[in-house]
This record gives sequence, structure tokens and C-alpha cells, in this order.
Amino acid sequence: MAARSNARKRAFQILFEADQRGVPVREVLADWIRHANADVRQPPVNAFTMDLVEGYAEKVNRIDDLIVTYAVDWELDRMPVVDRNILRLGAYELIWVDETPDAVAIDEAVQLAKEFSTDESPAFVNGLLARFKDLKPSLRRGED
Repeated sequence: MAARSNARKRAFQILFEADQRGVPVREVLADWIRHANADVRQPPVNAFTMDLVEGYAEKVNRIDDLIVTYAVDWELDRMPVVDRNILRLGAYELIWVDETPDAVAIDEAVQLAKEFSTDESPAFVNGLLARFKDLKPSLRRGED
């Protein structure tokens, strides 16, 4: 698996853990870094993972607002926790990480959904992120 795909997977796992524990994502990121530094058996948290998690943390409220607005008939707290966090990570990378091509951000999120969620989840993730892609310029403007 490519290094950036692994970094995305780790960022997703950090977001998921924070959501499950009900703690800020930066706290979980710090825990992961601390564990990696203390135990050589733990893989290090690479810079791209840190960038994704930190970037998400800066945009968390906007991202959740977007998901609630465009996920038809889904409330954020009733959405499966795996899907919610894949969407959070995918939305951040798609909308705010200009170095990542849109198709790559969407495909990587869909791959996470295939690996970690239900059979219906990849289509749901793909559909919502595709909508964000279409609206991307206005979504970025909307935060000003």
C-alpha cells in the first residue's frame, strides 16, 4: 500500500478513536505520537497523517456542518461512526488539500469505506464526496 494511503488510514483511525472516546482529535494524535516515540514496535506517525489530522481539527465545525447539510436524511449522530469519520477525513482532504487531486481524495475515502464499513457505505461516501466536489468552490467561499 502506498505511503499516503497508509497515512490516510492512520488519520482515519485517529479520527475514529477520538470520536469513540469523545475526546479532541488532537489529544488522540498526541497519544499516538507519544506511543510511537516510546515503543519502537509502534510505527511512527508521519507528517502527512499529522497534516490531515491537524487540518481536520481546524475545520471540524465546518466539515460537520457540511455533512449535516448535504447528507440527505442523515443526522450526524445517527450516522455510522466509521462512515462519519471517513466522510470527515475525505471532506477535509477534498475541499482543503489542494495537492491531492479530487478523484484521489474521493477514491481513497471509498477504499476506506470498503475496508472498514458496510457494503452500502462506499456508495454513500462516494455520493456525498462527489457532491462536495461539485460544490467545492462555493464550500470554500462559504467559510469566509
